[in-house]
Amino acid sequence: MSRSLVADIGGTNTRVALASGADVDRASVKRFKNADHDSIGHVIARFLEESGVDRDRISGVCVAMAGPVHDGVGTLTNLDWRIDKTVLAEALTAEKVAVLNDLQAQGHAIGHIAAEDLEVVLPQPDVPETAAKLVIGLGTGFNTCPVFDTAAGRFVPPSEAGHVSLPASIPALHALLGALGDAKGFPSVEEVLSGRGVSNLHRALHGTKVEPADVLDQIAAGDKAACETGALFVTVLGEVAGNLALSHLPFGGIYLVGGVTRAFAPHLDRFGFVDAFRAKGRFSSFMEQFGISVVSDDYAALTGCANHLSHL
Repeated sequence: MSRSLVADIGGTNTRVALASGADVDRASVKRFKNADHDSIGHVIARFLEESGVDRDRISGVCVAMAGPVHDGVGTLTNLDWRIDKTVLAEALTAEKVAVLNDLQAQGHAIGHIAAEDLEVVLPQPDVPETAAKLVIGLGTGFNTCPVFDTAAGRFVPPSEAGHVSLPASIPALHALLGALGDAKGFPSVEEVLSGRGVSNLHRALHGTKVEPADVLDQIAAGDKAACETGALFVTVLGEVAGNLALSHLPFGGIYLVGGVTRAFAPHLDRFGFVDAFRAKGRFSSFMEQFGISVVSDDYAALTGCANHLSHL
């Protein structure tokens, strides 16, 4: 029986697995450190060797990567690898090959995630299955993608939404913008809503550099300064998510993904996420139409890759 190969490439590690149709064989998942390899081809070769799988039995391959993808070619934002759809096809002699941005892969997973891996923040109203959906990801960076189910199949267009400007409607950010700029001095959303963004925001507020995990630990312990950072972080997240909801009208639901999202999930209610999300003036009541869930499934990108391949 032929199977497909799916991979999720992050900035530090790559996970590879086998799939049959849209179902990922979780027992086959293997994790590899990117620093130990010089290309995705080497990672795949090692996976096949360790798994005892004949490459000629792989009928399809789909790779999700943390970076922009254009015409089947992608360069990772935080790793010096070039992912090329043509090279992947030649390396595996696979008939079906795809390269996706990691958020696109998460979009293709929506509808294939177990209920126990979805933490409801706002209940989802009853809508047609074809209603648009939206994935928002916070991890090493920030990005988002809409999900459209059409008569021709699922369409998940890419974006680079993390590099738009921070919202001007949050007064507490105004005095901090000079300290929140990127290498070019531009205060983008990603400079707050990401792993490094947690540290950036804490430093801008309190003048001290603290690692993101330590800020979360201090929030859990009730530290006043860390809680101020957490409250502003969640306010920005709610505001940005609300802006994105109005841009895309995802009546089929909003799905928050990524490691930073999961870390802040226990604090969303405490720090007023829903109020910030719905604070849209005369459109505040309109915002009640959007359900929101946090995705805790760490293999969702692999599932999305498998689902995408199964429909090619």
